[in-house]
Amino acid sequence: MSQASVLRSLHVPGSPLVLPNVWDAATARIVERAGFPAIATSSAAVGGSLGPGDGERMTAEEAFAAIARVTAVVSVPVTADVEAGYGLEPRILVDRLLAAGAVGCNLEDTERPSGELGSPEQVAARIAAVRAAAGDEVVINARADSFARGHPEARRDAIERGRRYLDAGADCVYPITASDEADIAALIDALGVININLGARSPPLARLAQLGVARVSLAGGLFRFMTRQVSTAVAALRDGDDGAFREE
Repeated sequence: MSQASVLRSLHVPGSPLVLPNVWDAATARIVERAGFPAIATSSAAVGGSLGPGDGERMTAEEAFAAIARVTAVVSVPVTADVEAGYGLEPRILVDRLLAAGAVGCNLEDTERPSGELGSPEQVAARIAAVRAAAGDEVVINARADSFARGHPEARRDAIERGRRYLDAGADCVYPITASDEADIAALIDALGVININLGARSPPLARLAQLGVARVSLAGGLFRFMTRQVSTAVAALRDGDDGAFREE
């Protein structure tokens, strides 16, 4: 079975694929050693670690180099957050993704640099073109940013977008920042295979599984957790407490 087939098979409603999103080789190794069956990158985390930040402030070269560093050190399937595609034509995007060693990708429907939601028709056409270029070699996680962008009818809009994206060839729909249980249940009922990001406002992991979620991402959550921990440790060191650095 190909790595793309393995990754696709891990999307099981009610028994979700859990992805602590990474940003470099070190964090990828940690996640694989912990026993997770797949690895996902986070553009927010990669952009934060490299300096430019999220929102396609990185160049495509920076983004794909980071993906390649992750895939080089793990044996499990890797799915990469490629934002809105860095302006690359679908065939080139797929070629670069596969060359970097990834077998899955997040594609968002927020346009850059405007930061506005793209038209569902245009986004679906782009997903269809990516699917045509990739065949079955890439698992497409189509992000529907209706909730994240504050759409006044976010649930309805995400469902309409999600249907178009699935029809275009997406494997999973990712209504990022959707956190209300009623919204999540409606999305699952309408779309089937859904990715929810775990965060402060979301239901806990066990409840997401009960609702029928197929994939759970931390998005930039692991990176934020790490930066909080480091901030606490270095502030303590500044004040003369070196305990965090004396542990075996």
